[in-house]
Amino acid sequence: MRLREVAAARVRFGYRRLTVLLRREGWCVNAKRIYRLYTEEGLTVRTKIRVRAARRTRVPQAVATAPNQRWSMDVMSARVADGRWFRILTVVDQFTRECLCLLADQSLTGEKVTQALEPVVAQRGAPRAITVDNVLYAESKHAVRTDLLRAVGTATLHESADTPNGLPRGVRRCSP
Repeated sequence: MRLREVAAARVRFGYRRLTVLLRREGWCVNAKRIYRLYTEEGLTVRTKIRVRAARRTRVPQAVATAPNQRWSMDVMSARVADGRWFRILTVVDQFTRECLCLLADQSLTGEKVTQALEPVVAQRGAPRAITVDNVLYAESKHAVRTDLLRAVGTATLHESADTPNGLPRGVRRCSP
């Protein structure tokens, strides 16, 4: 049967496109008949197997081996009873699991984050690396990022997909 031959040659074609091809060849058929024959023959459109793009290999995040080696920063949001939102900035030392800074405000701008970190850096010194939440990274402007890096003392701010356990939710790596 010609339908089986055309379907074998065009495996990505469904019954409607096969109907058009058969009509072009001069067959007097309608889509309902082709659909009935198509299903009786057990023909189906073969789905294309998607080839996933090669992802970069994940480099495991180095574990902090001393206090003040790596900090984690995260912003969490909550709602007050009257419906207003507030945000809390959390800064944690990854080695000691000590909370270094908690800052609650209705809006946390990059300047406020920098001002909150300056006394902590003055007291404890600058860490070698900071793990930053994606929200902080995305919301901060370039100038604010450079102010933050200058206040903390790290050289660059990077994003990474690593999410180690025991740290604030959704943290991303930021290292010098």
